[in-house]
Amino acid sequence: MAAAKAAGLPYLTGVEVSVTFAGHTVHIVGLGFDHTNPALVEGMRQTRGGREERAREMSDGLAKVGIPNVYEGALKYVGNPELISRSHFARYLVEIGVCKEMSEVFRKYITEGKPGFVPHRWATLKDAVGWITGAGGMAVVAHPGRYSFTANEEYALFTDFKALGGQAVEVVTGAHGPADYAKYADLSLEFDLLASRGSDFHSPTESHTDLGKLPDLPGKVTPVWTSLEPRIH
Repeated sequence: MAAAKAAGLPYLTGVEVSVTFAGHTVHIVGLGFDHTNPALVEGMRQTRGGREERAREMSDGLAKVGIPNVYEGALKYVGNPELISRSHFARYLVEIGVCKEMSEVFRKYITEGKPGFVPHRWATLKDAVGWITGAGGMAVVAHPGRYSFTANEEYALFTDFKALGGQAVEVVTGAHGPADYAKYADLSLEFDLLASRGSDFHSPTESHTDLGKLPDLPGKVTPVWTSLEPRIH
């Protein structure tokens, strides 16, 4: 925020919260909130708190199959143990030549049933939406096409999300294809949700889509930024 202000750039607060829903990890994005809100700050602290313990258990599992010291290697990509994630593990395993690309690491080592996988009990959907909206922000279901829900589970997610005060869904994203754009545009209308668009860009070597390369939102949806403009600093 300070860097944006110094550079004369507009700035919008944002956060991505991992939640557990129907046995799956789902990401809920928060936009335009008060970043000093006590309940949000404490909720984020609690959510981050379990990452270090989980990461050490993941590292122990990988050590048992002949890949030692992965926790230490992954930590250099993030610095703060409270923020360490599977992506940092994947980057390190690519760096040391265990795999050629990050998707291979996930497939072989850190998804369910693999030696480096350790489940984590994240926040509830109610917690995440409540923290975000309670801080004056807008809650968004991120890249819904990535979750391996049944049709009934997905419908339950959107039903509960809307009932809890959720306001938007990511329709166009680097993880979606044209069929997903159409599907989630229709869902945004069915549940009266605003539509967001984002590349999910992490770096040139590990992202589905480069910045600025995504198509526009379908014309029938209402873009999320129509309600966010007053919150940009």
